[in-house]
Amino acid sequence: MNAAPDIFAQQISTLGAKARAAAAILARTDAPARNRALTEAAAALRAAAPQILLANSLDMQNFSGTPAFGDRLLLNPARVEAMARGLEEIAALPDPLARTLAEWTRPNGLVISRIAQPIGVLGMIFESRPNVFADAAAIAIKSGNAILLRGGSESFHSVQAIQTAVTAGLRAAGLPEDAVQGAPSTDRGFVGAMLTASSFIDLIIPRGGRTLVERVQRDARVPVLAHAEGLNHTYIHATADFDMARKILANAKMRRTGVCGATETLLLDAAITPNLLPLLVADLSALHCTFRADKRARAIMPSLQAARAEDFDTEWLDAILSIKIVDGVDEALAHIAQHGSEHTDAIITQDAAVADYFLKNVSSAVSMWNASTQFCDGGEFGFGAEIGIATGRIHARGPVGPEQLTTFRYVIRGTGQVRP
Repeated sequence: MNAAPDIFAQQISTLGAKARAAAAILARTDAPARNRALTEAAAALRAAAPQILLANSLDMQNFSGTPAFGDRLLLNPARVEAMARGLEEIAALPDPLARTLAEWTRPNGLVISRIAQPIGVLGMIFESRPNVFADAAAIAIKSGNAILLRGGSESFHSVQAIQTAVTAGLRAAGLPEDAVQGAPSTDRGFVGAMLTASSFIDLIIPRGGRTLVERVQRDARVPVLAHAEGLNHTYIHATADFDMARKILANAKMRRTGVCGATETLLLDAAITPNLLPLLVADLSALHCTFRADKRARAIMPSLQAARAEDFDTEWLDAILSIKIVDGVDEALAHIAQHGSEHTDAIITQDAAVADYFLKNVSSAVSMWNASTQFCDGGEFGFGAEIGIATGRIHARGPVGPEQLTTFRYVIRGTGQVRP
């Protein structure tokens, strides 16, 4: 028998039992205590910024991936401050547990209430971005859930430093430190143990590339809230304002190319392609973007690199944009349905009726009108941060904040009723 899997199972048993006990305590705490843990953790993040940046510099020294993924890994003073602000913004949100979701009275006088409650213990597996640890921990604390996080090996030192600050916040608020735990190992065997730990973990959340998400969905024996790839589209309709379209597309593609909300494919209406395409290409070329264009786009701009069929199914996460020319909104919607990942898709148009038609008929978790796809972000939605972007059809869709990490229970109040 191979001993290694037994080691990981033992680790999960130990950490999971601690998380389960912490979750039971956290679920009974009041909102002020959970909010204090977040504000104290924010203060600890700011105080520990030098140590966090030093740890991140070690991770960056060992990193050998693409520049876009390096940008996801990189921390700087502004990003540490953004993490701290995110925790404070989450603390300021309404208590997701203090909600009566519905209440009604039966003919026999029974009063039935549906009440929000935590899910329990969350397991999260993520890649690259160390700020995900702080965001996920904060959302879990706010919603009364314990969480066990396993980050990618490339962010190991950064995550450890961030975890120290979050633990300090829990300790200062008198809450169990085991409510937020990091994996003790970057070995992939630990991931396998997490995926089968149904006795200890109530929900697994993968946040990373297609390979990670597919593995989790294939191997998990625990319910999965998947954060799928962001194969996002921006469709520029024939009535679009050119200046608006240029500004939005440049932001949607190039603000941060390595985030899941980045636009990966431009769908451009044929009626305006001769006049607008050269302007869009010039704008993005100045920002060092390259292109993969279909035949109709190349007929107008032969210098563009030809797109392969698979390019329209590729999440570039880099300064590369696929371009397809379409004849109207229905062809744009058909392309999105065939090639998209149901993450985020946008239309740019001055025609309100066309916009309404697009928004009603696109099946994405988030659809937008005259706005950059990079607004698909928990912070921009007012959630403070996000634990991921859910693209499945069950439980939650779009940015997942504290409210989305609750379930519910029923409370029944009677006056002596018995069932006939």
